[in-house]
Amino acid sequence: MKVTVLAGGVGGARFVRGLREECARRWPAGPDGTPAADGTPASSADVTVVVNTGDDLWLAGVRLMPDFDSLLYALAGVNDAERGWGRAGESERVAAELREWGVGWPWFTLGDLDLGTHLARTSWLREGLTPSQVGERLQGRWQLGVRLIPATDAEVDTHVRIDPSLPEAEGRDELHFQEWWTRHRAAIPALAFEQRNLGAARPAPRVEDAIADADVVLLAPSNPVVSIGTILAIPGMREALSATAAPVVGVSPVIGGQVVRGMADACLTAIGVETDAAAVARHYGARRAADVDPAATGLLDGWLVDEADAAAVPALEAGGIAAASVPLWMRDLDTSAALAGDALDLAERLRTAR
Repeated sequence: MKVTVLAGGVGGARFVRGLREECARRWPAGPDGTPAADGTPASSADVTVVVNTGDDLWLAGVRLMPDFDSLLYALAGVNDAERGWGRAGESERVAAELREWGVGWPWFTLGDLDLGTHLARTSWLREGLTPSQVGERLQGRWQLGVRLIPATDAEVDTHVRIDPSLPEAEGRDELHFQEWWTRHRAAIPALAFEQRNLGAARPAPRVEDAIADADVVLLAPSNPVVSIGTILAIPGMREALSATAAPVVGVSPVIGGQVVRGMADACLTAIGVETDAAAVARHYGARRAADVDPAATGLLDGWLVDEADAAAVPALEAGGIAAASVPLWMRDLDTSAALAGDALDLAERLRTAR
């Protein structure tokens, strides 16, 4: 079984951990299979995760890839589960020293262990490696049980357009996404999201093959606008998803009209999409629409909503998206695995119906 996932952020990391666990339960490897670094049994399934790179940035002279690192640390079992990001057992002496020198952003703390990752990444980038090659080296340190690939090797950092007349804008008409998200907690109304160099970007090597060769493609319950949306905006990515024979199944990041984590509602509002599970599905669009309209760009064959949103299922089905209501809250590894299993089950139902 080949599974390809589009993911970003903490929600994506939790979902992929659950998927890895579910795959190990459904398709266990032989007795010689090597467990993952955190003890998860090995699986015979081949799981590739295409990771959002729109949150990436240069800071204090080093290259940060927050979503990639969140997935890396979570799958390696070295993440800070209490905070939800960064490394466990972290210290912040270097960050304190950088503040004394006035380097970087005082409100954006780099932990010492995390900074080691950024320094290694930056060193390899300056030696001429691409981000995807660097990603291979980083995940080679731990047995992850899945393959992580940055969505693109191009730098497509996200910037947020804002109204410069607002007091908190300080006369600026744009902010790097991390400043808008981390410093301002998305409280400044966003006018638009723009990824730099997007026109020159292409999917990283092996991404298109991972989508084309997949038995199942899953959209994790990550931010639809700046995580999944950034991946989809890379030229060639939508075409790859449209062409794959695999069913494409997404998981709603909205439950009962509330985002599961973070400030994704502020992002949805900025692009005119209601904070609603069905509205997000319609934003992605039904892939079956292309059967009657070649210009249609819908992506979804299937969509999972929470039990609280079960009433949305009939309308989604009528609109060409197979839907099911299941528990979406990922409270622990077992509930995350159950959710991944529900996504795989819906995909299998779609595969069988073809």
